[in-house]
Amino acid sequence: MSGDPARFLNSFAQALAAMALYKVGHPARERALDAAYQQIQDLQADTARPLFTFLGDEVVFGRLPLRELKAWDWGKRLAQAGIQRLEFEDKVSREEFEGFLEEVLARLTLSVISTEARQMRRSSIRFGAVGLKGETELAAEPLPTATISFSLGEEVDTLRWLQKEVQTGGAVPLAEAEAVVRSLAVAMHSGRQVILPLLQLKDFDQYTTTHSMNVAVLSMALAEFLGLAAADVRGFGIAGLLHDIGKIKIPLEVLTKPGRLTDEERALMNEHPAAGARILLDVEQDLDLAVVVAYEHHIMINGGGYPALHYARDCHQASKLVHVCDVYDALRTKRPYRDAWSFEKTIAYLDERNGLEFDPEMCTVFVRMMKQWEGQVTVLSDTATPIAASPAAQTNQPRV
Repeated sequence: MSGDPARFLNSFAQALAAMALYKVGHPARERALDAAYQQIQDLQADTARPLFTFLGDEVVFGRLPLRELKAWDWGKRLAQAGIQRLEFEDKVSREEFEGFLEEVLARLTLSVISTEARQMRRSSIRFGAVGLKGETELAAEPLPTATISFSLGEEVDTLRWLQKEVQTGGAVPLAEAEAVVRSLAVAMHSGRQVILPLLQLKDFDQYTTTHSMNVAVLSMALAEFLGLAAADVRGFGIAGLLHDIGKIKIPLEVLTKPGRLTDEERALMNEHPAAGARILLDVEQDLDLAVVVAYEHHIMINGGGYPALHYARDCHQASKLVHVCDVYDALRTKRPYRDAWSFEKTIAYLDERNGLEFDPEMCTVFVRMMKQWEGQVTVLSDTATPIAASPAAQTNQPRV
């Protein structure tokens, strides 16, 4: 079969997406890798040294612009990760190709790649900025912010599956949770500036899934805004993703009740932090941070909230961080018992509760971040088309 450069790039992008979502050895990951590797083999059979250049909206193969990939989203993402030029100098082994994709994914997610993998990649695959081999340096076109042409459908499906696994079997598939966080990190860094890909709720019975992904995104954004290391950013993302895992123990009719909760229903709802911590404690892998956040994320800085503490103590930094992200997304989301609050009203509430409900430093930095990055929020459904933000709020008291 003759090589097709556009077909290769599309399979290359699909392989990166699969690697972000699935752990090593997963059939879907291996299929995507095999398909991309076959495409590069076919391409190298026709072209000795395939060369791609990514500049703004343009994707160039050799000296030929690929019109069918005009404004290709992955071209922009690769360029912003420092990969404007990609060249395959020799025949590439399957192992070398996989190592190269791992390094590309690490650049997209700000992860760490091993020295061994980096050395292996250098043997026959070259990439970097335009101008490495003496060409004229070309400036990439400005990239739009807060626009993503992909969906988070697979990530949503994975998280729903994870929640069902916990509900039916009690086990927490940590590898899948980590994969969702890595994939969200890819989405966040898909442009020149950080983008916050937040999901809009379509069905009230999927609130916990949608909300958990949004809290993970906001938690990673705030951790990054605070200047934390990449490993800590991902750790906070895992904690944000799993903070409400205890809600799987609450009947759906209580979670989605449109009216006021009874005292018994409120008591049941207030049990979800402790229930979530117990669920995560049973996981064999080290989930200490997620356990603490699941337990503490509704405890207020003034000692209020739940679960009630017998002795006053300070909560973990991650719990304070997830707490403010949790409340922000809950208020900005339409619920059965109230409309979504506007951005302005939500920020005003956070300011009002700063130092009472929320840690002053964490809340102040979060508000500053959201005011600065408001234009970089893109609201997605779990389909391929970005959708508009929720309508402005009515004046109801918050219930999160």
